[in-house]
Amino acid sequence: MTSETSTPPQPSGRRFGVGAVLLVAVATAAVSVGATLLLRHAGSGAASGATAPVAKDAKDAKGEQKPQYQCPMHPTIVQDHPGDCPICGMKLVEVKAGGTGGAKAERKILFYRSPMDPKQTSPTPRKDEMGMDYVPVYSDEAGGGEASVEGLATVNIDPARQQLIGLKTASVTRGPVGGAWRTVGRVAIDETRVKNVNIKIPAYVERIYVDFVGKPVRRGEPLFSVYSPELLAAQDELLLALRTQKTLGEAKGLGDDGQALVTAARRRLQLWDVPEAEIRRLERTGEPVKRLTFYSPISGVVTKKNVVEGAKLDAGAIPYELVDLSEVWVLADVYESELRHVRLGMPATLALDAFPGRTFTGRVSFVDPLLDPKTRTVKVRLAFPNRTGELRPEMFAEVVLQGATRQGLRVPADAVIDSGTQAVVFVSLGDGKFQPREVKLGDSNGQDVEVVSGLRDGEQVVTRANFLIDSESRLRASLAAIGAGPGSGPAPRPAPADSKGGAQSPAPAQGAEHAGHGGR
Repeated sequence: MTSETSTPPQPSGRRFGVGAVLLVAVATAAVSVGATLLLRHAGSGAASGATAPVAKDAKDAKGEQKPQYQCPMHPTIVQDHPGDCPICGMKLVEVKAGGTGGAKAERKILFYRSPMDPKQTSPTPRKDEMGMDYVPVYSDEAGGGEASVEGLATVNIDPARQQLIGLKTASVTRGPVGGAWRTVGRVAIDETRVKNVNIKIPAYVERIYVDFVGKPVRRGEPLFSVYSPELLAAQDELLLALRTQKTLGEAKGLGDDGQALVTAARRRLQLWDVPEAEIRRLERTGEPVKRLTFYSPISGVVTKKNVVEGAKLDAGAIPYELVDLSEVWVLADVYESELRHVRLGMPATLALDAFPGRTFTGRVSFVDPLLDPKTRTVKVRLAFPNRTGELRPEMFAEVVLQGATRQGLRVPADAVIDSGTQAVVFVSLGDGKFQPREVKLGDSNGQDVEVVSGLRDGEQVVTRANFLIDSESRLRASLAAIGAGPGSGPAPRPAPADSKGGAQSPAPAQGAEHAGHGGR
């Protein structure tokens, strides 16, 4: 019995011949070439304008045009999906497509520059040594606009960017200027109100009534008591002189001769700072006292105490130092440029952090005739009454010298960018244009500054984000200095060689790269 095994039919090799393979290859090449042309077309469109018009078929499911996203600091960076700017890293903001794209598409590209070094330019898109794409420079950007300050150019900032960077302006106004100059001061002791309590004879301290530094005392209040053998002997001499005067006057009528002895004994006690009341008590009672009490000569506080009970004091010792704080000094520094405004008797106000909302009034009592060569300032001394004792020595305070005011132009101090050699403000010309302008300044009170020349009444100046505008203005001025095109600018540096020793081909433009991202 013979068994037969069925074999499946083999496909014929003639079904996919050479012609079919060639046909597939030609179709693949056609699709590749078409895709390449489409990408090049999109790249050239993005490079010729920062915000090219959105294609008619670039619509969402509802048939509306897709929004585009733009860098607020680099308007040339535009793409159709959210992301970050490759130059500064800021988040791209949404810009509605079709709004101003047609106008920006007509802008003419002059050349391309390096985002890190504006002096490196190229007539074609490329990458720098760090791999960053060159950015296009348009004809309206290279011009820079007319500006009155060398190294700065007029800049254009659209309202969306102004709101994003927090730009604010203020008016140039006419009003009172000068008359107030601020400085920093330090509360100090009035040196004319310091009193030392000393002792003029050797003595032993028996009792102390004021026993710590800082204790307030009143005039006539007891400070300490001492025992002194010499003082006791002087009391006995006065009593003996009194008895002698009485005896001579009764016996022979020589009372005048005894008076000389009494006067000499009293004078000795007075020179030793024995109180007059104690001397009269001694003359009335005729009994000397062992202990002598010293009293405070002024009202104030104790700032030094060099005595304890039982201590021996030599002649000339200073047991206490007292200071009257009913009036204090404030030592302030005034720069030599403002010294012409300071005069004796000038009123001033004082503000301290310890008493917010309160001001103390005083007057200038002394102006140092010597200038400090290290700080280039002059010490000014002001006298302030301090009956309540709230002004304590070594406090720091803000001093405002009040002088005569005058009328003049003024702007907020925040509007001025002072480089040390020139002062510049940015004036709003309208329609988002801001022009740098050099000004000459006068007196300042810390909040407003006087403008001597460079501005007119009613003009608007930038008070916030002016440093960002200054950076943009300097960049525009640098681009204008390069030239109106690549022919007049510096030659671009050669492209870095690849690992095989050959030169790398120029990279696509920045806009082309973002167009490629948008097609994903």
